[in-house]
Amino acid sequence: MEILLSPLSTAWLEQLEVFIDDWFFVLALGFLVFELIRYRIFRKLSWTLIGDTLTNYVTLALFIGITVLVLGAFYVAAFYYVWRFAIFDIEVNWLTVLICIVLADLVYYWEHRFLHRVNLGWATHSVHHSSPFFNISVAYRFGPMDSFWPVLFHLPLVLLGFNPIVVLFAEVIVQVYQAALHTEAVRKLPRPVEAVMNTPSHHRVHHGSNAEYLDKNYAGIFIVWDRMFGTFAEEKERVTYGLVHPINSVNPVVAFLHGFYRLGRDVWQMPGLANKVGVLLNPPGWQPKDKSETPSK
Repeated sequence: MEILLSPLSTAWLEQLEVFIDDWFFVLALGFLVFELIRYRIFRKLSWTLIGDTLTNYVTLALFIGITVLVLGAFYVAAFYYVWRFAIFDIEVNWLTVLICIVLADLVYYWEHRFLHRVNLGWATHSVHHSSPFFNISVAYRFGPMDSFWPVLFHLPLVLLGFNPIVVLFAEVIVQVYQAALHTEAVRKLPRPVEAVMNTPSHHRVHHGSNAEYLDKNYAGIFIVWDRMFGTFAEEKERVTYGLVHPINSVNPVVAFLHGFYRLGRDVWQMPGLANKVGVLLNPPGWQPKDKSETPSK
């Protein structure tokens, strides 16, 4: 218990965050090589898969560029500005870091659910779901505004009193755990693990375009959030990855911008200002009551 309550240096925690993030990326590249060999053994390796894999890393580069040039400064500035008004002064130690990780995971659940159920969020998040494949490279398939929405959802943790460095560290832990789930090489894990933790099996469901899998398993680390809030689905039927309406392209520009193109088109074609706002704030496929609702994922 003494170790859990021992003060931690935020500078050291920041270095640990960078170390974990960078080295996981290296390990993920190594695991991707294993997955490509596995595809070759099972005769599933194709030029389309290779092109899609390269597209994933191009979207990552574009995402990093936008984050560095624009959204990164907004992220840090927003956190430190709100921290001035924090309700509590929460110490930085392993116990508070662990508590923050659990809370960040709960926040991630609701952020993730928002990104699926509100068109403004889906415009960027649909990039991640547009791959028809499921391997570790898909974890790095990002949309243009993927650095924006986490700021708004995690600000309450800073306002509560968690140091911004602790919140950023917790976010990285959740994201790294999530990235590790993107694989078909790991089947189902022991039942107690599947009951509590998010697993590759649960996350495969989340990436499915099957009707019974749509908008399920939003969890980051703990699948208990989906079980609690009624969005859990078990992997039973074979998963069909990608969007309900596939982009059918390995062009990285198409992959990166298709969500905002679709959203802009839908807003433009929708008659009436109130309905145009409705397109932005409602789930994908939303139509006014006098029109039939069709899914557009």
